[in-house]
Amino acid sequence: MIRVPFQEVQGVLVRLFTRLGFSDDGAQSCARIFAEASRDGVASHGINRVPRFVSYIKSGVVDVEARAECASAPGNAWEQWDGHRGPGPLNAITCMSRAIELARANGVGAVGLRNTNHWMRGGAYGWQAVDAGFLGICWTNTSPNLPPWGGRENRLGNNPMIIAIPSEAGGVVLDMSMSQFSYGRMETAQHRGERLPVAGGYDKLGQLTDDPGAILESQRPLPIGFWKGAGMSLLLDLVAALVSGGLTTSAIGREVAETGLSQVFIAFDLEKSMSRASRNALIASVLEWTSSSAPAEGFKSKVLFPGERTLSVRQESMAIGVPIDETIWTQVLGL
Repeated sequence: MIRVPFQEVQGVLVRLFTRLGFSDDGAQSCARIFAEASRDGVASHGINRVPRFVSYIKSGVVDVEARAECASAPGNAWEQWDGHRGPGPLNAITCMSRAIELARANGVGAVGLRNTNHWMRGGAYGWQAVDAGFLGICWTNTSPNLPPWGGRENRLGNNPMIIAIPSEAGGVVLDMSMSQFSYGRMETAQHRGERLPVAGGYDKLGQLTDDPGAILESQRPLPIGFWKGAGMSLLLDLVAALVSGGLTTSAIGREVAETGLSQVFIAFDLEKSMSRASRNALIASVLEWTSSSAPAEGFKSKVLFPGERTLSVRQESMAIGVPIDETIWTQVLGL
């Protein structure tokens, strides 16, 4: 691993995306999403994902000139947008921004986005809501990459979901897939020769394993909470398709690549429900109560709230540079 200054990482990506045909604004925004993911410790959906993103652009899966547009408004606070298979990060930024605008006017805003591409790190759009002072909820469906509970073949998506709350602590942000580990996380562990901290799926013999390579080979990751995660995945897929008017995971699986995704973006204007002081006091009391639990056996640090580690890693990356696998950084520079 090497450390690269954040501005240098972002600058390299801006130049790359500009050469690939992005507008100046599009290149800047897309570069920021990738660079910030690695800055915050999510390299699997940051720098590590750039070569694959570039291949999707060159093969025509991602149309760099396409942008999301409002297709219909079923309600005052609910809109359906069409992503026209443009860059997933740019479409997601636009739709979370629109959900925030609707929430500012109505207290709550919801945008269903269809026909879009992979949004990379979903947590980025939770942090986008937090930075604007709004509570944000968003999720996406994916191609079939998760077996239903009791099944061997992939019929569900790992359908990442994000819940983000603004707070004086800097933001409480949960970013999770419906599989125990995302494919990107497993690919990173395999690349580094690491085992997973807990069993993350099945090998080809149907045995639970913490070997990321064996899980990637079998394509049988474990749903979070076993049957509960599988059920949640199914419902998130259905709601995303119904709210956006887009494709379900089963239909996405018939595409030539993972494209045509359906996503949901919801924002709440908490200023309309309680004072900022009361809200901050409530959040602080819950976080303090939770983190005051004595560490369990095998754990050395205090209990962390969702997003706390991200804030710590972010601060470190800005101080001493973004941690990047040197082999992957060389590959990105070669693009």
